[in-house]
Amino acid sequence: MTSRFPLATVSRLGSCRTLAGLPGVSKRPGSSGPGGPPKVNISELLRDAVVGDKEETVQQPPPRRSPEKSSVLLFPGQGSQFVGMGRGLLRYPNVRELFWVAERVLGYDLLRLCLEGPQAELDRTVHSQPAVFVISLAAVEKLHHQCPEAIESCVAAAGFSIGEFAALVFAGAIDYAEALYAVKVRAEAMQKASEAIPSGMLSVIGRRESDYNLACSEAHEHCKSLGIEDPVCEVSNYLFPDSRVIAGHLQALEFLQKNSRKYYFVRTKMLPVSGAFHTRLMESAVEPLSDVLKSVEIQKPLIPVYSNIDSNKYMHPKHVQKLLVKQLVSPVKWEQTMHVIYERKKGVEFPRTYEVGPGEQLGAILRSCNLKAWKFYKHINVSENDEADEA
Repeated sequence: MTSRFPLATVSRLGSCRTLAGLPGVSKRPGSSGPGGPPKVNISELLRDAVVGDKEETVQQPPPRRSPEKSSVLLFPGQGSQFVGMGRGLLRYPNVRELFWVAERVLGYDLLRLCLEGPQAELDRTVHSQPAVFVISLAAVEKLHHQCPEAIESCVAAAGFSIGEFAALVFAGAIDYAEALYAVKVRAEAMQKASEAIPSGMLSVIGRRESDYNLACSEAHEHCKSLGIEDPVCEVSNYLFPDSRVIAGHLQALEFLQKNSRKYYFVRTKMLPVSGAFHTRLMESAVEPLSDVLKSVEIQKPLIPVYSNIDSNKYMHPKHVQKLLVKQLVSPVKWEQTMHVIYERKKGVEFPRTYEVGPGEQLGAILRSCNLKAWKFYKHINVSENDEADEA
């Protein structure tokens, strides 16, 4: 039978353009010398993973699958990174090539940073976003090796914030190298925006009676009383019922922590990030990302990919281009997305869900959103060569 998706990771790369067209990307040293690495482009990196005739694959419609024989892939976001991630992936085909391309696009040794750290450098926005993006697609390679049917039967994908770029590459909407370059520009612009204004993100576990709007409004007024002219304090992530991330000026977040009981917050915790992501404090990052996405060839995803903005499927390339930019200054509606993906009539089975990338945060969120769906969840380990971790 002809494979629905002929490649694991780079099957999702459309026509797989070469690296030469990306600004600031150098050619591989020694690529043409005797005994040196071969001169390749991305389309050649995973050629050995092709199954069946390419033309037949493109034209043949995917078979209809019952829910219990289908799969969903979830791609994590920034904050899931840790030193040592990737060690469990290097023995799988094509993973080192993904890191080689990353080194050419980024201009530094991403693999070494992932394996050795230091953690403080890996945690910087400019490094963590590309790292999570590449590791997540490398985890797809492991899943493809261990359980090819999980790739073949995939019916939907979603990514949290930066994870959305990985989901779109996986779904064939954007070329890997071009997406990585866009991630690089995004990360640099967000790092710069974060450094411009003291801001951050506050994780909140609340109750049914928690009033997030009132809390943000009063924190906003508190900041004004301190002389901040245009304060920001708003929900930036919807995680699961009674859990939100609020982002904005540090003074606003400190106010919420001190007054947490008033708003029926059970627990608050500052996240280890340097800025108020997914709020209008990221507006300075909009233009750089918008410009780079205009130069990227975007195609309609081969499978449904759900947007952080409105939890709807991306329908066409312009839709992808527009919403990836809007995502910078808009809240991530992850809880809503989980409801859309896993909503089904009583008695209908749930798909297998794989979290591909560092950490298991998305699995924990899924458990809180839909316990029945979570029972079919599996995380793909990215830190150990564990033979027992077979899918």
